[in-house]
Amino acid sequence: MSEKPSAYAAAGVNIDNKMTALKAIKAMVGSTKTINVAGGIGSFGGLCRLPKGVKDPLLVASTDGVGTKLKIACMMNKHDTVGQDIVNHCVNDILVQGARPLFFMDYVGTSKFDGPVFQQIVSGLCKACKENNMALLGGETAELPGLYPAGEYDLTGTIVGTVSKKDVITGQSIRAGDVIIGLPADGLQTNGFSLARRVFFDVCGMTPSDKLPGTNQTIGSALLTVHKSFLKPVSRLLDNKIKINGMAHITGGGFPDNIPRVLPKSVYAEIDRTTWEPPTIFKFIERQGKVDHDEMYRVFNMGVGYVLIMPKASLKRMAAVFKNLKQKWYQIGVIRVRKGDAPQVVYSK
Repeated sequence: MSEKPSAYAAAGVNIDNKMTALKAIKAMVGSTKTINVAGGIGSFGGLCRLPKGVKDPLLVASTDGVGTKLKIACMMNKHDTVGQDIVNHCVNDILVQGARPLFFMDYVGTSKFDGPVFQQIVSGLCKACKENNMALLGGETAELPGLYPAGEYDLTGTIVGTVSKKDVITGQSIRAGDVIIGLPADGLQTNGFSLARRVFFDVCGMTPSDKLPGTNQTIGSALLTVHKSFLKPVSRLLDNKIKINGMAHITGGGFPDNIPRVLPKSVYAEIDRTTWEPPTIFKFIERQGKVDHDEMYRVFNMGVGYVLIMPKASLKRMAAVFKNLKQKWYQIGVIRVRKGDAPQVVYSK
């Protein structure tokens, strides 16, 4: 006897397909479970304990999305890396305040559910969650016919982490004379893709399989380079009680919009752009897109994905820790006294 046809499936939402895919990822998601997770998979809400040993703990939460980097993933039919992108992006956002990740939750919205694509996304989410020692506690997958273009989807995530109240880093202790350290990014991370796509595909008429001039990478692989997590090197500094007065994750808005978020009104950051070499991909976009040089530093990370602001006295110990980790770094600037309402990010060169 044949099954009765589903009116909901005829309207564009196939619940059976979704449930089959959710069963297929159960083991992957379960592999991210940490000692703090108190419940199983599939409940209406995820259960998680506060970690032991954190005195007077605060929860730190952040939500973000991958943005139009997803269009590159769809062009390349490669979807695992964007799962890693959103996890690492959110990890870095809460790390700015000294928080360590506790759990992550994702949202995938699409016009028509595609099981294999969904499994790729989740594999990336799980990989990054395990690398950052946190649980993928749950999520939502929504099939929304007519809302998204065919074959495309949206991916966002929410992270919750913890930090002891006494260890919260706010930036309010930043003082004139503090040094500014930049940690190298891997590629564009998750920002500036609307401009990058316009330059590569509209202005230059290139395809994702074309080689990025001056490199051995294709344009597609260069654009899909995974957003780096800075948890390991920064946590090592924090664990060694190395004084850090402020940190910034260089995301949308680049240097001039992100660094001021942690600066007291009394100071500004003087950045020397000759202290590091922007990767080839940024030079290509600037040249071929005829983008103003200063605008590049507002749209893109330009090769610096994370900024540390610390007393000069912290430099020697920081350098020793980073040497052991083989973590590259640049001394990119200094904090100076601000007068009036002058800009809080100034380029000396």
